[in-house]
Amino acid sequence: MRIVVLIKQVPDTTEVRIDRETNTLIREGVPSIINPFDMYAIEEALRVREHLGEGTVTVMSMGPPQVETALREALALGADEAVLLSDRAFAGSDTWSTSYTLAAGIKKLGACDIVLCGKQAIDGDTAQVGPGVAQFLDIPQVTYVRKLDIEGGEAVAQRMMEDGYDVVRVPLPALFTVVKEINEPRLPSLKGKMKAKKADITVWTQADLDVDPAELGLDGSPTRVVRIFAPEPRGGGVVFEGEVDETVEKLTAELLPILRGDS
Repeated sequence: MRIVVLIKQVPDTTEVRIDRETNTLIREGVPSIINPFDMYAIEEALRVREHLGEGTVTVMSMGPPQVETALREALALGADEAVLLSDRAFAGSDTWSTSYTLAAGIKKLGACDIVLCGKQAIDGDTAQVGPGVAQFLDIPQVTYVRKLDIEGGEAVAQRMMEDGYDVVRVPLPALFTVVKEINEPRLPSLKGKMKAKKADITVWTQADLDVDPAELGLDGSPTRVVRIFAPEPRGGGVVFEGEVDETVEKLTAELLPILRGDS
């Protein structure tokens, strides 16, 4: 069984910078981490492999050369192999173009049984890439998975909903996006770190993939960010002090003109 985990290296939330010319995130040279939700996807892939007693876990990511750091971290956790899709032609990709490119990478790997992703990335928060990859691969998808069981050629997933969960049975191959409730990610072992440090990471460029150049990168992205701006700082607010009856009276006096439309 081949399990593919799609991971993304995201900027540390305290170090986010924007390219004002392209309105895209600056990733080169910025301190980065593995997208936290993807850590649960890695852990689930390892657990599935351990439960079945066989299989290969491949981690794949798209981005600049520095993404190798994230891939080596995944290898240290126990993944068997890592693939990086890296080319200037991929720069500036939106969720459509990213999904298209990642799907092409999975196709080049060959037949796979399970694709796992975090439910969303913390830099974009769109939750679109996982479903987009499934669409390009033409395979079933289940999102927001909190429990996953593999039974022969099928998977039974619990899909988190607002008021509980749905139980979904799908044939394999299929793609699943997972939530943090699914497991508790492990820490890398010393042996895993040593192995990851020496491991070879496969790097594929545009030339290695069966893709249409017109669908790649910024030019192939139908989404356009017209403007980026920092929100205006909020006002300081009003603090009411005193006894309860007194503060309620002050609050009422403050709110009534607003409710009446006087201000």
